[in-house]
Amino acid sequence: MFTGIMAALGAVPAWAPFGLAVPITAQSLGPMLAGSVIGARRGFVSMVLFLVLVAAGLPLLAGGRGGIAVFAGPSVGFLVAFPLVALVVGVITERELPRYRLPVGLAANLVGGIGVMYLLGVPGVAWRADLSLGAALLANTAFVPGDLLKVVIACTVAKGVHAAYPRFADEARRRRETTAGRR
Repeated sequence: MFTGIMAALGAVPAWAPFGLAVPITAQSLGPMLAGSVIGARRGFVSMVLFLVLVAAGLPLLAGGRGGIAVFAGPSVGFLVAFPLVALVVGVITERELPRYRLPVGLAANLVGGIGVMYLLGVPGVAWRADLSLGAALLANTAFVPGDLLKVVIACTVAKGVHAAYPRFADEARRRRETTAGRR
């Protein structure tokens, strides 16, 4: 399901302010939503599947881009971060379930959604756009306001989904307890 949501978010036009090498897209919201709603494992798998489809040539990225060549461009770090964002957001979120609390959701999405995304994305921009790490970091400050908005959207949607469908939380809790019991 979240692979499809990522594809739908790719239909939102990309925007490259100030001639940035990496466009601002709605797709960075997808991994945050996946981790927040379906959890670490399923969110991770859905993002890996999305990247496999992109690598296979499906034009699922914003602007209708797809194919293996997109992984050689300045967006490579952000693309590779998608599964890890879902994983980190999901791990943090699952610790609080069955009750989804907005402060924890905000923290999960700030750490996972923005922290992990930038941790991998900025070096990717520096490497592929031939910039210093400092210059790439400075260029990526243009993304911060939109990414903060995406964090709020992801938390709000996750809160609503968990309230409406508490079985998501029950399944995540059972998986966590089963995994903890094996140790």
